Amino acid sequence: MTDLSCLAVVLAAGEGTRMKSDLPKVLHAVGGRPLIDAVIESARAGGAHRLAIVIGAGADKVRAHLGKAAPDAQVFEQRERLGTAHAALAAREALVHHQGPVLVLFGDTPLVRPETIAALIGRLSAGADIALLGFTTDAPTGYGRLIIKDERLVAIIEEREADAATKAIRLCNSGIMAFRAGLLPELLEAIGNANAKGEYYLTDAIALGTARGLRAEAVIGDDESEFVGINDRVQLAAAEAIFQQRARAEAMAAGVTLVAPDTVFFSFDTKLDRDVVVDPNVVFAPGVQVASGTVIRAFSHLEGARVASGAVIGPYARLRPGADLAENVHVGNFVEIKNARVDQGAKVNHLTYIGDAAIGARTNVGAGTITCNYDGVFKHKTIIGADVFVGSNTVMVAPVTVGNNALTAAGSVITADVPDGAMAFGRARQEVKEGMGAAKKAALAAKKAAAKSSG
Repeated sequence: MTDLSCLAVVLAAGEGTRMKSDLPKVLHAVGGRPLIDAVIESARAGGAHRLAIVIGAGADKVRAHLGKAAPDAQVFEQRERLGTAHAALAAREALVHHQGPVLVLFGDTPLVRPETIAALIGRLSAGADIALLGFTTDAPTGYGRLIIKDERLVAIIEEREADAATKAIRLCNSGIMAFRAGLLPELLEAIGNANAKGEYYLTDAIALGTARGLRAEAVIGDDESEFVGINDRVQLAAAEAIFQQRARAEAMAAGVTLVAPDTVFFSFDTKLDRDVVVDPNVVFAPGVQVASGTVIRAFSHLEGARVASGAVIGPYARLRPGADLAENVHVGNFVEIKNARVDQGAKVNHLTYIGDAAIGARTNVGAGTITCNYDGVFKHKTIIGADVFVGSNTVMVAPVTVGNNALTAAGSVITADVPDGAMAFGRARQEVKEGMGAAKKAALAAKKAAAKSSG
């Protein structure tokens, strides 16, 4: 039986010297995830069933990352950098044992949409032997130009090999290609390096295939920003900007209100339901889900957090990983919540740290409250029941439990459990010394005057 599954070969061996970084280029992030992860996800969503990844620079780091991010992928190392065809040939073992179509992608091109990849693979099903993604641009400098005759792609001319007429062509090569089953290995073996750089170009497969009577076609992408490659920090920032514009547009199209869209930053997995309102200068780091009717006020930062409907967050709030907020919770200014469940209708409005805790429904946590969750070695949990009133400036030294409908006096340090309905005082008794305040002030004023006169 013929294997109709698609193999995606991801070329991720580039040295990335212009990044000037100890981190391999493909592990730099756009939208909160490594470039290569974005490529892999698009490949899978676009129709690839198997992965072969060619690594090179920083091989140990990339291999370790792929062991977690794509454990099913076959990983090959390109030890010499002799061009894209040479890189693809490093995956020869995967190619010769695969009997379905083959897709070739680049690990530093993270913005290609799954639909675009699906269209490329679909062109093979429609009769093409080779399909290549192209795009039209008003700034073609640096790209290979596509030569099309009678609706067939007959060649790709690299800019350094192009004459003036060819350089005027605006239809450019993205480098992303698909090959029908069994075709790529023999083409790779036939590609030579008679060019200005002495490298083996995968794009030469087009001219080779055409000479053999194969049908090559170009699939023209609608948006040239999909094909932005990343070689330095400037291009990384440009790709981030494209990602953010996409994410903002998609959020608003789905019914999210962004009061100042250009100031809101998303991650690749941010999930905001309809009728969420996001004020200016909000950052969504990875792992955030926000339900409908929630308001995220200005200058808040959310990461690894779940927020249920009707909540109000911020301004200036920080939700860290494990923050789990139920319906109609209020989290106010300068409040940090980490690894804590805050139940329905509870309020944590001012200057407070809640870590490794559970807070019951309708509980009110006063300003300046701290859960002391860490003893220097271990983390401990604070449990606060429902309908509790936590007085301002309360310190709860975990592990500790405050029962339902209890109350803590302002300024208390709570080190022992508080039963349901009880009131806990954990502060020194106040003493008042009549006249001492005025006498102390007078003494200090005299000391200041003496210091001035002696100076």
